[in-house]
Amino acid sequence: MPSALPIADPAPADGLLPASVTAGWGDRAFGVYVHVPFCRVRCGYCDFNTYTADEIRGVKQSDYAGQALAEIAQAAGVLAVTGAPSRAVSTVFFGGGTPTLLPVADLAALLAGIRSTWGLQPGAEVTTEANPDSVDERSLAELAEAGFTRISFGMQSAVPHVLATLERTHDPERIPLVVEWARAAGLQVSLDLIYGTPGESAADWQASLDLALAQHPDHISAYALIVEKGTKLARQISRGEVPAPDDDLAADLYEQADATLEAAGYHWYEVSNWATDASHRSRHNLAYWTGEDWWGVGPGAHSHVGGVRWWNVKHPAAYAERLAAGVSPAAGRETLDAETRSVETVLLGSRLADGLPVAALADPGRAAVAGLIADGLIDGRAAIAGRVVLTLRGRLLADAVVRRLLP
Repeated sequence: MPSALPIADPAPADGLLPASVTAGWGDRAFGVYVHVPFCRVRCGYCDFNTYTADEIRGVKQSDYAGQALAEIAQAAGVLAVTGAPSRAVSTVFFGGGTPTLLPVADLAALLAGIRSTWGLQPGAEVTTEANPDSVDERSLAELAEAGFTRISFGMQSAVPHVLATLERTHDPERIPLVVEWARAAGLQVSLDLIYGTPGESAADWQASLDLALAQHPDHISAYALIVEKGTKLARQISRGEVPAPDDDLAADLYEQADATLEAAGYHWYEVSNWATDASHRSRHNLAYWTGEDWWGVGPGAHSHVGGVRWWNVKHPAAYAERLAAGVSPAAGRETLDAETRSVETVLLGSRLADGLPVAALADPGRAAVAGLIADGLIDGRAAIAGRVVLTLRGRLLADAVVRRLLP
């Protein structure tokens, strides 16, 4: 089952935010994340807040769009009472789960609700995640007509035995088809990959990279497999049925990916993300990494506005019940103090190719910069210019770098 929610202060039933969130309001972008918590099957490695049909008895998937629209209306009311001037939305991201299990009409209605509530900025980025077997030529064209601009396909691997270990259901031969259809519809395309799956070799990983690059996507994400507690994969490993991922091999596969992608004209802009140029970076995800504002809609969705972070109840039934009762679906919240915000600035900013200003570091962090240069973990020229930028070795040891940069 999905992991537990964080422990924090209870959220008020009316969802109202403190007036402090309006400080610097006009200086921050505003995005909307819509969590669609439905999947056809549960992949063995996944601990996301998702539910298959037999896990959501008493909840109708067909009712979800109406419930999410009710939360959007509630959000607009909360922001208005807080005194926040209206801001057009710069990015929208539909994640999950598998958003494209919903009919296109539902996804279009949700996007239209966001547009009518807040407005969309000119050139707004509107993304949906999709499994390759959850879309077809017509549905992709309809998504583009509805205003979607970008699609992120969960490719994961091109190798059948790797997909089988991950319990992914799509045929890798479908990847070229869905990318072709998305391109014909005018959508930007991102492909998501996973490396380090038990039993995956360097040759397997290269086959996945090669198939991905052959589609000429605008963007590629590559994430190391993490074995999360409570998942089927974790149980299989604990019973000795599947070998545990090899950290040293995973590091080798990351270096292999970076070399292959750079040679093909893709440049890293975040430790796990590469794009052909700056215009194809995920602007929505960059908003997370740079501390902008976003409202998360849906069961278990997280939000952040002006230094206040909160998260919704996880189960779709509990989510529906709260909205039907006219109360906020938020389960808990926290107000980030100056120290927490400073730590998060270092934690997230250091992962970006644009780097972190040295001036953002406390004195102990600044004192650590010289040693990190000597150890080959951050770029010396960038540091002289006033920014902390990870080297390739630094990306592999990003957590260790952060520990040295923090007081």
